[in-house]
Amino acid sequence: MNIDDPAVDQRRLADLRASLTAGYAAQSARLRELTELTADTGDPGAAYGHSALVAATRTSIEQINGALRRIADGSYGVCEKCAVRIPVARLEALPHARFCVPCQSKQHG
Repeated sequence: MNIDDPAVDQRRLADLRASLTAGYAAQSARLRELTELTADTGDPGAAYGHSALVAATRTSIEQINGALRRIADGSYGVCEKCAVRIPVARLEALPHARFCVPCQSKQHG
């Protein structure tokens, strides 16, 4: 889904941008909420769980931000490794995908 490609459905891209922007706002609010929760219960399991939630939320924000950046610069939907188009079905399932399936598989061996 390269924005320079005339075959791209601009409405779908606009809807995706709006959805990602809403997701970014929701995840940012979640991160603020999680970072404000600083009560130490003395339970190492709870502290670990809280840290994991904060890390996962930050990763989600980074992924959404990256997808929005790629939409803006016209590189959205193109594999960062081999430069082939990422199938629309993959992007619908994983809107922040940066790699096609074969390259993603090689990445994680």
